[in-house]
Parts: sequence; structure tokens; C-alpha cells
Amino acid sequence: MLKSIGILIIAAVILLMEVPPLLENKLKRELVVFSILLAIGVGLSITLGFGKTIPTPLELLTFFLKPLNNMLPR
Repeated sequence: MLKSIGILIIAAVILLMEVPPLLENKLKRELVVFSILLAIGVGLSITLGFGKTIPTPLELLTFFLKPLNNMLPR
């Protein structure tokens, strides 16, 4: 629980540092992309903080491509 609070505090500091210049320069698309990437990073960091494992992108590719590989003739 303490790790997740620490991660959220760090994310809030990052937000306070990065968002005002983006709003000041009216960079809405960049703000949206920044927010999405920060949310993904915070979510993954909290997950790791609780000791859970995060699957790699290779495992995702294997999950989708293994049935296709099984259908191909050998």
C-alpha cells in the first residue's frame, strides 16, 4: 500500500511539472498522449509494486500467433 501511494505521489509531481506548459502552449494532442502513457506507466508500476508479474509483449504475440502456426501444414 505504501509503494502505491509513493508511486501516485511521484506521478502527481510529474503531472504538476509537465501539464501546465502543455496547456499554456495549447498542445492538446500531446497532453492526451502524455496522460495515456503516464496512466499506463503508473498502472504497471503499481502492479509491480504489489509483486505481480507483467507478461512480456512476446507472450502476447505467442498467444495470438500459436493457433495460426498450428493451422499451417508442416
